[in-house]
Amino acid sequence: MDYEYAPLRLPPDVDRMTAAVRLTLQAEYNGWELDRLQLLKDGTRRVVLRRPTIGGLMPGLST
Repeated sequence: MDYEYAPLRLPPDVDRMTAAVRLTLQAEYNGWELDRLQLLKDGTRRVVLRRPTIGGLMPGLST
């Protein structure tokens, strides 16, 4: 399956709960899923989201 990726950076002043809510909203309304999350020493979160490409076939559907 082919994916498209969206890198994000969340600044250090964003707390864990706010970050979780932001990522949950992206997942629920835009079809993104968490691919990678890295917490840096300065408190910045480096996030990579992914979702299947629009042109790809959806599971359970035939052409």
